[in-house]
Amino acid sequence: MRSCMRARSSRIIHRIKYRMPHKKLKAIWHSSFPIEYVNQRGEECCNGLLGIEILEAGPDYLKGRMPVDRRTQQPAGALHGGVSVVLAETLASWAAAYVVDPGKYHCVGQEINANHIRAVSEGWVFGVAKPLHIGSRSQVWDVRITDESDRLVCISRVTMAVLATPNKY
Repeated sequence: MRSCMRARSSRIIHRIKYRMPHKKLKAIWHSSFPIEYVNQRGEECCNGLLGIEILEAGPDYLKGRMPVDRRTQQPAGALHGGVSVVLAETLASWAAAYVVDPGKYHCVGQEINANHIRAVSEGWVFGVAKPLHIGSRSQVWDVRITDESDRLVCISRVTMAVLATPNKY
């Protein structure tokens, strides 16, 4: 038994010691993410009314922000939890739309949940959507919303259905 454990330890040490350097992260986007276009599309709908803005599309994430002001606060003056969910779904929906080939597929929201961690009463909140699963029929996105001090405000998980029809939008 001891020799088996020593052999296993030796293999683990060998793997750690001689691990290959990490490969460069491959971008998840089907084509380049058009930040200006999606912000323009959002101006005349809920996104624009709430001040939601897409800031950055990294190789495996989408980042946006939203102000905490009279438009997004609940009567007690804190960020409304439902508005946090709107930010999360906005980020996941835009991300999902550009992971697939829009000539063949489009994505729609299927389920969303949120855990509200901290209240915010002013400033900006920032959301980052990252994929947990990108499949041929569904996608699952993790969206973390933080305040200006990078403290966690809300964690959301968004499930998107991938439909085998071209995107009409």
